[in-house]
Amino acid sequence: MELREEKLKSIIDWSENNKDVRAVLLTSSLVNPLAPVDEFSDLDIELVLEHNAGYISDNNWVHNFGKSIAMIEEDETCFDLKHAMKMVLYDDGMKVDFKLYSKASFLAEAGQNELPEDWDIGYKVLIDKDGITQKLKQPTYQVSIIKKPAKEKFKQLLNDFWWDTTYVAKCLARDELFYAKFMSENNIRTDYLVPLMEWYIASQHHWNITTNKYGRLFKKYLNVKMWAKVEKTFSGSDAADNWNALFAMADLVSEIGTELSEKLGYEYPGKLETDIRSYLNTVKAQQ
Repeated sequence: MELREEKLKSIIDWSENNKDVRAVLLTSSLVNPLAPVDEFSDLDIELVLEHNAGYISDNNWVHNFGKSIAMIEEDETCFDLKHAMKMVLYDDGMKVDFKLYSKASFLAEAGQNELPEDWDIGYKVLIDKDGITQKLKQPTYQVSIIKKPAKEKFKQLLNDFWWDTTYVAKCLARDELFYAKFMSENNIRTDYLVPLMEWYIASQHHWNITTNKYGRLFKKYLNVKMWAKVEKTFSGSDAADNWNALFAMADLVSEIGTELSEKLGYEYPGKLETDIRSYLNTVKAQQ
């Protein structure tokens, strides 16, 4: 924590003495009361510059805050865009995500009727030399709050989940581990299981909760028994292990999907599940 504060102070001191920097904002988890913060939490810094092109094309300035050992750049050659990103990992272990605005672009975004998501999730003005942040609306911190799904979205997710399990089964039958993992982890887990579990948890908390990105806080909000069921959906490289994980995922989706359907007043696709399970069992039995 002390290291992060020292890094932040060095950025503020540099910005105060740099005439090109007109404002500095701290954003994301460190200024969001709903977000967990620990020693691994990054610094998310927005620098508003009179003109940002030079700071996008030349990276020497990032070394004012320590020795950089790795960096990811976005939009580094597109000076006409709203902003660019420099995500920097320093040798002291601190990671700083710099967002570089031109003053004109910042003013345009700040003048919108609704607060952009990046700011609505939380921000703190650290420096404002020209008063350009005075009209910014206060953050509501509601961007990350899990929303109740519409009937069609809920139906589509369950339909897609059961459909895509068939691809995993075929890949396991063909000994195509890479594609099986792609379907199970990228499509099924990320696109279907994660939002379904978000809805499940939110339904237990009056739809006024966030579990952070991609289920980071699932373990915190699930009881021990349910978390054990979640753990069974993860697998290694063994074919039998992957089959067990696939059926564990099917069981989990069936359980929480059925409970959610009752809470939301939506229909659960029971026949679809029965038919797909029959198909999965047939393919597995052939191995």
